[in-house]
Amino acid sequence: MKTFEYNILSFPMTRKTSLSDMQASLNEKGADGWEVVSISTSEFANIGHTVFLKRETTATGATA
Repeated sequence: MKTFEYNILSFPMTRKTSLSDMQASLNEKGADGWEVVSISTSEFANIGHTVFLKRETTATGATA
């Protein structure tokens, strides 16, 4: 059975470079095997974006 682990990132949109910072961060996560599942614009992230990621674990039941 496949198993997954999950990660949540928050990106406040307070600077002009925020979108390029977000892209760079997501590209780094993608290189580590993370996949974006959903992106939500929310006040929780200080009027920014909350990104939900997942990746398949390498061993059954392993999480990080």
